[in-house]
Order: sequence, then C-alpha cells, then structure tokens
Amino acid sequence: MNYRESMKPNNDGELVIGGVKASDLSKKYGTPLYVMDVAFIKSVCKAFKYTINKCYEGFGAVAFASKAFSCKAIYAIMKKLDMNIDVVSSGEIYTAISSGFDISKAYFHGNNKLISELEFAVANKIGVVVIDNIEEIDLLDNICKKNGVVQKVNIRTNPGVEAHTHSYIQTAKIDSKFGFSIENGDAMQAILKILQCKNLSLNGVNCHIGSQIFDCNAFRLAVDVMTDFILEISKQTGYNVPELNMGGGFGVHYTKNDPKYTLEDYCNYINIIALALKDAIASKGIHKPRLVVEPGRSIVGESGITLYSVGNIRDIKGIKKYICIDGGMFDNIRPALYQAEYEAVIATKCNAPAEETVSIAGKCCESGDIIIDKINMPKAKRGDLIAVFTTGAYGYSMASNYNRNAIPPVVMVENGKSDYAVKPQTFEDIVRNDNIPDFLK
Repeated sequence: MNYRESMKPNNDGELVIGGVKASDLSKKYGTPLYVMDVAFIKSVCKAFKYTINKCYEGFGAVAFASKAFSCKAIYAIMKKLDMNIDVVSSGEIYTAISSGFDISKAYFHGNNKLISELEFAVANKIGVVVIDNIEEIDLLDNICKKNGVVQKVNIRTNPGVEAHTHSYIQTAKIDSKFGFSIENGDAMQAILKILQCKNLSLNGVNCHIGSQIFDCNAFRLAVDVMTDFILEISKQTGYNVPELNMGGGFGVHYTKNDPKYTLEDYCNYINIIALALKDAIASKGIHKPRLVVEPGRSIVGESGITLYSVGNIRDIKGIKKYICIDGGMFDNIRPALYQAEYEAVIATKCNAPAEETVSIAGKCCESGDIIIDKINMPKAKRGDLIAVFTTGAYGYSMASNYNRNAIPPVVMVENGKSDYAVKPQTFEDIVRNDNIPDFLK
C-alpha cells in the first residue's frame, strides 16, 4: 500500500493521515469524505522548487496545475509557498483571486477560452495567457487594445511526442485538440502573428505531452523538439524566446503496477528536463530561456484518500462479491471514464490478512459504477470504513451531483489538526439553481 510517514497505520492497524485517525475523521465529518495530507503537498512543492533552482541555477519556476484540485485552501497553500499556478477557466481564476493569490503568477490555459473568460483574465491582470488557437490571437489582442494593456502570452505547441498513457490523457498527438503543431508549421505561423500584435508580448512556448507519464525519455525528446523550435524562431525572427514551459504529467503511484516514488524520484523528472535543456542550450547555441514546469497530479494526487462506509454486501456465490459503499462515480469518475485503478484498505484493519477477492461498488444507478473491480481484502462488514488511496487529484475536481448525490466535503489534515477545505453540500445546495418555469405551473 502507498504508506508514508504522514499516512500509515498505527500500532492498532488503523490508518492515520496527518496525525488524525481515519475513524475520528469519519465520526467528525461523515462519509464519503475527501482527506488531503497538507504535509505531503508542502513537501512535494518545496522539493520541486529546490530541484529546479538547483539544477537550473535559480532561473526556473514551478506552477501548480490546479485543474487537478482547485479550491481556496489549495491556492492559499500555493501562495504561502510562493508557487505559480496554472488555471483553465474563469472559475479557477476567480477561486484563486478570492483566496488572495496573486493572479499575476498564473498561466491561463485552454483550447477554447471564451471571450468572456479572456476579458475576465485581462481585467484581473492575469500573468500569462497561453494561446491555443490561431483565432485566439486576434481576440485577445483586441481585448487588450480596448483595455489599454500589453498582455504576456505563451503559445501551446504540439511537439508530436506521444507519452505511453491512456489515449484520453495523451495531449501531444498530432491529432490532439490541444496546441499548435510544430511539424506542420502552425506553431511558427502563430509566433509570427503574435510578434506583429501591438498588445501582445511573446513570453514563451509551452508543451504538455500527456499525463501519468513514467517514461522520462519522453521528456528528453520533448525538450529536444522544443529547443529546435526555439532555435528556428530565433533564426527566422531574431527573437530570443524568454521562457520554455514543459508542462507536467509526472506519473504517480496508484497500484502495485506503478512505480512507488520517493520525493527524490519525483524530483528526477525536473532534473532530467533541466539537464536536457542545458545540454540543448550548449549544443544548439540558443539563448537560455527561463524553465517552467506545471505539475498537478504529482503534487496533490498521493496526498489524498477518500473514506467510504460499507453498506450492502452482495455475494453472488461462486461468481462475484460486491462491497457497496456510500460513494461512487459522483465523487470519482476516473474508473468509469478511463479505467483508472486504485488500491484500498479497510481503514481500521490495515494489518489484517486478505481473506477474499471483492469488487468495491458505488451507489450510483450505473452498472459501471465500480471504484475497484477486483481487490483482495479482509472480510468486510456493514459499517466498516474503506480508504481508497491516491484520490487527491481529479477526485473532487471532477465530482458531480449525478443521481442528485451531494459532492463530498474536503478536509485537510496536518499535525493532528483537521478542518474543512470544502464544506459539505446540503440538499438545498443541490436544488439551489433549479427553477420551475411559469408555463409548467
């Protein structure tokens, strides 16, 4: 199991996260419940920042990809740690601003940013807008002209490097909906267009080759392609690109099939990128760009667990046994969306031997609502507390009210303390925006 110093069983075999027993958390906050280990989040951020400063001589930055987990509390943590962030909607921008985060340290991504979103970002003095479409250049330039500002922009490129991950989370394929292809000349066309705009300032070039990547060679290849592109920009325009943003996508441990990384292992991603970039600068003679990386999952993924209570147990003799929980695809869509796999324990019986193979089933009215299809566990009974690991990324952020279930609250824990980061929804919250038109009354 994915245990560590701040999340492991105590002497009684009960899971303790951030110094708080799982059973105490369930009693205080109920289930289903997202629990986030603040100490782990901080340790990863600090390690990433230290590594990029050490390996790239202080000329780099780490931006938290907040689509992985967005709420006021996480932005407050990023502010304290002097992190950058990336955001992908007006909602994330607003949440970050409302937490007190300095939005000038944010990168605004998106393959189809709405005009209203661009206007909102510019009005709030966003740091960098990452251009993802040729039409977006004129749209943003006109918005900036009306506001009398010059906006820093990057372009998102597609380097054509395919990481070996699920097809849904590969983002640098030639037919991806994201970014300008370098190979067919679209990226250079975008660069030339931006350089002609009076209200846009070319800040850098971005790429993001996918998610849940363990093959570090993919990042080396991407650096090679991106620095070739930077060199070509310099040759054609005489412009030295100030920044190279290599995105994120660093893989994390979900099951025994995945590597179990230490902080040093995680930092090796950045080390490899930095070393590859320095080699390329030396061999190709390009101007040294500022290096930015945008990890999300690797910062919050393993920090999170989700606690569930066991309800009905359905034993189809000789075929399958279902352990039914009080959550499901409304709080974790990833297994249904792209067959994501997880590990879990009975939180008060972590050290007990496995006795049976079961499937952990959600409560939604869908046959596909299975959180874990086959897992070996001690014998479970109604009322037992199940902890599913590595749910800190894309659990809460992709949650929904499907079947009119309430989105679970998020609790942060650190040094024996706990409190809500996101309070629980009520029935009133669920129906708050419902309306019965007069003609139906």
